[in-house]
Amino acid sequence: MSVAGPQKLLITDTTLRDAHQSLIATRMRTDDMLSLAKEIDNIGFFSVEAWGGATFDTAIRFLAEDPWERLRLLKAELKRTPIQMLLRGQNLVGYRHYSDDVVDKFVELSWKNGVDVFRVFDALNDIRNMERSIAKVKDVGAHLQCAISYTTSPVHTTKTFIEMSKELYAKDCDSICIKDMAGLIMPKSARELISGIKDEIDVKVCLHSHSTSGIAPMSYQAAIDAGVDILDTAMSPFSLGTSQPPTESIVASLEGTPRDTGIDLIALRKLRNACLRIRGQYEGLINPISERVDSDVLIYQLPGGMISNLVSQLQEQNALDRMDDVFSEIPKVREDLGYPPLVTPTSQIVGTQAVMNVLMGGRYKNVTNEVKDYVRGLYGRSPAPISDEIRREIIGDETVITVRPADLLPPSYAKMKEEAIKAGLVKKEEDVLTYILYPAIAPSFLKGERIAEVIPSKKAPVAGIPEMPSSMEVEVDGEIFSVRIVSVEGSTVEKSGSPVPKIPRGDIRGGIKSNMQGMVLEVAVSQGAEVKKGDLLVVLEAMKMENPIHSPVDGHVTEIYVDAGDVVQNGDVLLVVE
Repeated sequence: MSVAGPQKLLITDTTLRDAHQSLIATRMRTDDMLSLAKEIDNIGFFSVEAWGGATFDTAIRFLAEDPWERLRLLKAELKRTPIQMLLRGQNLVGYRHYSDDVVDKFVELSWKNGVDVFRVFDALNDIRNMERSIAKVKDVGAHLQCAISYTTSPVHTTKTFIEMSKELYAKDCDSICIKDMAGLIMPKSARELISGIKDEIDVKVCLHSHSTSGIAPMSYQAAIDAGVDILDTAMSPFSLGTSQPPTESIVASLEGTPRDTGIDLIALRKLRNACLRIRGQYEGLINPISERVDSDVLIYQLPGGMISNLVSQLQEQNALDRMDDVFSEIPKVREDLGYPPLVTPTSQIVGTQAVMNVLMGGRYKNVTNEVKDYVRGLYGRSPAPISDEIRREIIGDETVITVRPADLLPPSYAKMKEEAIKAGLVKKEEDVLTYILYPAIAPSFLKGERIAEVIPSKKAPVAGIPEMPSSMEVEVDGEIFSVRIVSVEGSTVEKSGSPVPKIPRGDIRGGIKSNMQGMVLEVAVSQGAEVKKGDLLVVLEAMKMENPIHSPVDGHVTEIYVDAGDVVQNGDVLLVVE
């Protein structure tokens, strides 16, 4: 059913979402986006990806900006160009499944505020996890682009991806995206997959890839020859490395050919120059690792941002010498878990567990809550079955669900709306969703208590004297999380004139230490409480995963040194159980 004759190639530009997520940790501010949007709207792109993914989280966590207001402002500037967002199926823009009523409300308000094209995917390619958002996107009348999370494994083949595309087409999608988040697709595979899809169904096909492995430009040319309809590209100042191939290069390469995009290179040059000026403001966030070709991605399949994050994590724990061990462990964990494609949140699930397996003195000796939930089936159906041996090692004799995970979630929107209103957090309906998606950080944002972080520059320190930082930054899958520094050579860092209390380190009788850098998500006990061996004490959030810390002994809690929201380092004493 392929379309006869060559067609004009369409371009989705990712500069306002995936490109700056990949290269500058999703830190582009709304004002800078708006200055670029005016130029972008003159180009003639099929769409501009400007929302979803990590942009929602980062806006409230680090920039003190309302992502909903950003969307409305961009819509006012992009009068001719459709705004596209990346939607993680039942996960929306979060890291867990939400109830169907939350999915419905999120899609409805996203469309109302300005999203025209919804790219819907599921990390496991479990279409059951996409069904509710698919139905709601069609209900509001937006463009539905269903995505296949591309990966390679013994259970992922061109044939299985073509069959998935046919299932998605039956859901009445308007286009299909091959989402190659790690830059793995080879020219031959791109050609065969795109040709195979177009031979079976009459639908626009988009290819999204990353330049991490250096292969994406070649695969893009193969895709063009195979009749791909849309390519994802980024303006050159925010392209290549862990980002997409450059828009200008793709457009120029097709001038005068049957696939000519019709985009004016002079207009692109004006936009390029504007992007160069914006990039200059964020130079301090650009990690050289994210800009260079990394062939390791072809072996370990981790997105580039995740690889650089593993370096940071191991450095923080004085274990950089274990990097090769972690890289060797990642494919083993992925195989154990049934070969999930490695994209948020599965890249974090696999990567974090690999680190724990290497550093905790044994495989699955310490297992994150997310890995347990994954094995329980709460993220969906794994691409390949998980062996009984691995299942028992991780969750014992617990039952594995076989239904659509969201079927187990009762409606939650009304209940959480009531909570948010009671807490004084709601000024508009969108605030309710912000609270539901990020209950740990949304309250401080919605109360106006969060302060935008200063974007670091690369300027030399004054008079050769280095400034004492109050925080450092750790990259996580293309996003940067701030780590509070509480002490430098015994001194306490002050912020806004108030000393930050020092969390003790070293040996304290009965002290329960953090086993990695992270943020305290929950303190599950109170001072004076009696606990049994194995009881949950603290939950740390690291690399977007929940790491539970249990009591090693029976006893009672005599000291608690941390609160929810505190950032701790490996070796910090969290509390004392005697």
